[in-house]
Amino acid sequence: MDERVLAHVMREVEAGTADMIQPRYTEIPTFMRRPHRPDMKGVEIGMIGVPFDLGVTNRPGARHGPREIRNQSSMMGWVHHQSGIMPFDLCEVADLGDVRIEHRYSLDEGIAEINAFYEQVVAARVTPLTAGGDHSITYPILKAVGAREPVGLVHIDAHCDTLGEYMGSKFHHGGPFRNAVEAGVLDPTRTVQIGIRGMSEPLWDFSYDSGMRVIHIEEFYDMGISRVIEEARRVVGDGPTYVSFDVDGLDPAYAPGTGTPEVGGLTTFEGQALVRGLCGLNLVGGDVVEVAPPFDPSGVTALVGATMMFEILCVLSEAVSARRTKAA
Repeated sequence: MDERVLAHVMREVEAGTADMIQPRYTEIPTFMRRPHRPDMKGVEIGMIGVPFDLGVTNRPGARHGPREIRNQSSMMGWVHHQSGIMPFDLCEVADLGDVRIEHRYSLDEGIAEINAFYEQVVAARVTPLTAGGDHSITYPILKAVGAREPVGLVHIDAHCDTLGEYMGSKFHHGGPFRNAVEAGVLDPTRTVQIGIRGMSEPLWDFSYDSGMRVIHIEEFYDMGISRVIEEARRVVGDGPTYVSFDVDGLDPAYAPGTGTPEVGGLTTFEGQALVRGLCGLNLVGGDVVEVAPPFDPSGVTALVGATMMFEILCVLSEAVSARRTKAA
């Protein structure tokens, strides 16, 4: 066993938080087998489930995402094989549980409840990493994370999600980033959207008009991963930046369990490489959304969701650790 991993295991044993040394199929499932700490005390990065899909415009089912991502996340380990990052060694990481949503039949009130929860997370100085839920949940998260200063955004998706009001509400999953810009919590000039494609293209004028950098899937392949990463880093700069990963940004061959699948998307490796390329940025939170387990009984899409959460966790833990060191 790697000496760093062994040292980490011994620390967890001494602290009484060593569930990760038990067989992966045992114990109560939490995100990546981290301790469940709903009180947030001492937590630096909090993994949170938002079982909510009232914002979908097509297939529901993402409300079941957090539970299945938790199940599949038992496959995650201590150390990233490529970067060597050990997120649980760098930061105190815990599962904060799910957002309790009382208004299960009201989209607008549900969004407000999600925002209220994340305001508490931010007030506790916990950096959030979220499993959705449909993409409507990202707006209330950004309202909390970007309340003091508008954040930049790296957004991986098949859709820009900058549509206005639709069928009586502006809080659907096709409009979170327009809502965030209009609320003053997202800087569109520091926003890059990667993997965009499909027949929804006529709906995304707001992205272009507001100054967002949109990289369609065709441009992604023309540029290549390295140049796309360079462009994303150029756009967001060194300011606070959020990462939002919609699994429909991947081709449905890799993530069939999602509400609005679009063929011709990224591979899982390309999605991982994009997130890894964000290491060193000033990251302040992230999410993985639109995992809809009822459309994928194999569990592959939930495993993809858990894996992308781990990828985000690794680069996020580097950012949180760097800020702590700088403040010391």
